[in-house]
Amino acid sequence: MEKKERDNKITHLQCREIQAPIVSSLIKAFVNKIGYDNTMEIVKQVVREDAILSGRTLADQYGGNSLKELSKIVNEVWANDEALKIKMMKEDEGELSFKVISCKYADMYEKLGIKELGRVLSCSRDFSFTEGFNPEVELIRTKTIMGGSEFCDFRYVRKAYPGADVPGQSFDYFF
Repeated sequence: MEKKERDNKITHLQCREIQAPIVSSLIKAFVNKIGYDNTMEIVKQVVREDAILSGRTLADQYGGNSLKELSKIVNEVWANDEALKIKMMKEDEGELSFKVISCKYADMYEKLGIKELGRVLSCSRDFSFTEGFNPEVELIRTKTIMGGSEFCDFRYVRKAYPGADVPGQSFDYFF
C-alpha cells in the first residue's frame, strides 16, 4: 500500500502548477483593490512564512537539517520528475553547491503567462525555506533562470564552517 500511495502523490512541480492559476488570480484581484505595492508586500510576507514552515516541516520529515538532508530534498522533492536538471558542484558537511541548468518551474510559469510571478512564488522562497530548514545554513545565490540567467547558482553553506563567510569568496566553479 505504501508504494501505491507514493505513486499517486503529486510532485512538487505539479503542486506549484495547480496552485499558480488561483494564486495569480487572487494577486490580480488584490492589485485591483489595494494596489500593486500593498499586494506584493502581503504576498512576499505570506510566501516567506509558508517557506519557513515548509523548511521546518521537511527537516522533520527527512529526520534532520544537515546539508545531507537538504541534498536529499533538492533531489527527491524539488528536482523530482526532472523538474530541475542539476549539476552538482560541491557536496560536503559544510557546503552544498549546484547549478540548475534547466528549470521546469520557470517553463511552467511562462506557459501559464505569469512568468513575472514565478520569482516571487518560487525563487524567493528558497532563502526563507533555508531559514526554516536550518538557521545555521545560509543560501548564497547570484543568478536565476527566472531572472534571465542561463542557470541558477545555489550555494548553501554552514555559517560556522571554516571559510563559509569569506566576503568575495570565488564562485569560479560555477563557470
